[in-house]
Amino acid sequence: MKRILIIFTAVLMAGITANAQPARRRTTTTSTNRNAAAQRQAAAEKKPDRASIMFPTSAEMPEDVVWRRDIYRQLDLLKDANAPLYYPVEPRGKDQNLFTFIFRLFVSGRIKGYKPGDDGGESFDEKDRLEVKDLLTDQRIYFEEEGGKITVPESDIPSSFVKRFYLKESSYFDQRSATYKTRVVALCPVLMEESEFESIDDEPGTAQSRPLFWVKYDDISSYLSRMPVMASNFNNVTNMTVDDYFTLNRYEGKIYKTNNLQGRLLSDYAKNDTAMAAEQKRIEQQLVDFEEHIWHTPVPVDSLDSVSVAEKTDKADKKVARASRRSESTSDDKKSTGRRGASAASKRNKAPSSSSSSSSAPRVSARRQRR
Repeated sequence: MKRILIIFTAVLMAGITANAQPARRRTTTTSTNRNAAAQRQAAAEKKPDRASIMFPTSAEMPEDVVWRRDIYRQLDLLKDANAPLYYPVEPRGKDQNLFTFIFRLFVSGRIKGYKPGDDGGESFDEKDRLEVKDLLTDQRIYFEEEGGKITVPESDIPSSFVKRFYLKESSYFDQRSATYKTRVVALCPVLMEESEFESIDDEPGTAQSRPLFWVKYDDISSYLSRMPVMASNFNNVTNMTVDDYFTLNRYEGKIYKTNNLQGRLLSDYAKNDTAMAAEQKRIEQQLVDFEEHIWHTPVPVDSLDSVSVAEKTDKADKKVARASRRSESTSDDKKSTGRRGASAASKRNKAPSSSSSSSSAPRVSARRQRR
């Protein structure tokens, strides 16, 4: 009986001690657990996926580069240089074009998409993140949803209508490695749809461009590194991936925007096609001039360098000697020319006297007689 009483008393005291814990301590414990859960979730989001581990790509662009120029280009997929990104138009087995590949990654939730800006730019803020369902509804793309999972039938993917891509690239100079590079930063598929209604601005049959969503290139580079592409009409071996295609800058596209202080498009101040082409050419030349300026800048010679001073002195002496030889040869030519002129003048002066003497006296010829 005493044992039962002692055990009951101990249990009662333990319950009283637990209930006597301060409310602040209980709150701190709960908040600590919540913070730990949030940290685990953030670590899970930062954890690289399997594709990034199996197919590593080049390192990201450093944030502390000393020079960078951001360029926005419009890629026409019907051109030969960009054709590997568009064909095959419809998926054939494992072969598919770039938009179909990115679209499937986006719908499955493996990559994030962001809303395109009105100025053709991008914003990778979380508030501008685009939901899959919202995109499919806005673009009138048929989809099926079952158990919270969204799927789009293969026949409803508008791969044939995406004939353009917006591309953002950064040309930069990395002072750490002393290298000049051009790197793709983001991609945006553009849906080209023929207009059905005639209006004042649009003629019937003209294609209307609708940017769909922006994706970070770093988010898709590991997937693109395992997507083969045929990059030549002559050699049909698929010895290149889409990541290699973008890394080697094999694409061609016209510039439609640059990051500038006013945030203007080229079309805002280039009012016609001629002015637009001239501005695009000027920007391209600026990039070429900057790269050449990095590697071809003449190195200043130190005036205290004895070797350099000796070389300069030797060159100067040779230059003076050549100049003196030229002057001597010129003076000799003048003298000879003067002598030739004087002799010719004397001959001219003597000619009249001989003629006058011949005219005054008859000409006598002596001829020997044979014996």
